[in-house]
Amino acid sequence: MLTWEFPPFIVGGLGMACYGLVKALLGQGVEVCLCLPTEKRVFFRLVKPEDADVLTPSFASTEHERQYVESTFTTLEERLAFLGVRFRPEVYKSPTGGERPSGEARLFGEQSLSGEDGYEAVIARELRAQEETRRHVVEKIDRSLAGDSDVFRQVKEYAARVTELAKNMDFDLIHAHDWLTYPAAVLLKSAYKKPLVTHIHATEFDRAGGPGNPGIHEIEYAGLTYADRVVAVSKYTASMIVQRYQINPEKIRVVYNAYQIAKSQREKKRLFKGPVVLFLGRITLQKGPDYFLEVAKRVVEVVPNVKFIMAGAGDMERQLIHKSAYYMLQTKFLFTGFLRRKDVERILSSSDIFILPSVSEPFGIAPLEAMSYGIVALISKQAGVSEVVKSAFKIDFWDIDRMVEVIVDLLKNPEKLKEIGQAGAREVDRIGWDKAGTSVKEVYRECAC
Repeated sequence: MLTWEFPPFIVGGLGMACYGLVKALLGQGVEVCLCLPTEKRVFFRLVKPEDADVLTPSFASTEHERQYVESTFTTLEERLAFLGVRFRPEVYKSPTGGERPSGEARLFGEQSLSGEDGYEAVIARELRAQEETRRHVVEKIDRSLAGDSDVFRQVKEYAARVTELAKNMDFDLIHAHDWLTYPAAVLLKSAYKKPLVTHIHATEFDRAGGPGNPGIHEIEYAGLTYADRVVAVSKYTASMIVQRYQINPEKIRVVYNAYQIAKSQREKKRLFKGPVVLFLGRITLQKGPDYFLEVAKRVVEVVPNVKFIMAGAGDMERQLIHKSAYYMLQTKFLFTGFLRRKDVERILSSSDIFILPSVSEPFGIAPLEAMSYGIVALISKQAGVSEVVKSAFKIDFWDIDRMVEVIVDLLKNPEKLKEIGQAGAREVDRIGWDKAGTSVKEVYRECAC
């Protein structure tokens, strides 16, 4: 299982989706070798559901293992920090030439792979292969990662590291999540002749809100084309990859995300006296944060005791801070910056309404997360999650008038707000990860046939 995120190493919904899916698969007897972008040469062998919460490392280096055993850790975060996991990973951006890593932006630091274990050596070995299709895909991946972009450098490092780590694994199948892991997945499939499942949570068209980065498009195309099966998180996404990438629809399987929390977490713990409207996610064009700000400006004029909270980080953050100041929203509109998991849970327990005004959203796990806390969700009709839930308001991302109308009505009718929120929590309870795990396990069986 190849993923760029896994709790507590998360940016957004991808990490939580991988966590829920892995727990479900482990519960159904599937053993998982989890590969994260760590500094040390390590993976996590998971056998039981509780292993996903502990993340015990398996080392390729005896020296790193010795250092680990001789160290004392009091928390999971301390253990993962030793392994080189960063707890505020970069917001996903399209790479631009000339980016250089510094400080928190670094991923692998001084321990970059080189020589016979490096990316160039791995590519050279694979290009000596005889199979024409295999050679073509590997060449396309290599061309797409050309340049000195820090993000591309990290992806190449990860691909080389995972290819090396695979020597220490006994695996039957490769399951890769999103483009950052596709180069590693293609190299593994090429080298080990194992079936490949590529999971597409968001395309570059979604993230960029337009054409996006051509190199990423090439990587997505190669990963989706070379896969034996493609798992899409919604019919919306499945349709997009058929239309944009000409992927054979016969090998696509739609598996919806889910969300589950313990009932004890649902207790409301207010941070403010008045109601709270929440945006939770990456502050990027895809997620429509500018629409959220416009809604806030108009709702505050009618319901002055409401607070709007924008939780997350992204490349539009500075722009929106300036605009909220221009609108003189002051303490009515608050920015939290990037939040760790415990802070996300705290902000959810204090909120009343959640808005997902995404321009293009393959699924959107955050609305399920919010609804599980009894929060009323307003979701974009352009989000895949709208295919799943009924107890949410589904509104076009651009329809600010309708969003304002719904929010004002809910805030002026607290009993209605509570009733719809409770209905949403009950609905999310029925959307469990076990169903997704069963569906993915069936995809694995298809690949084995």
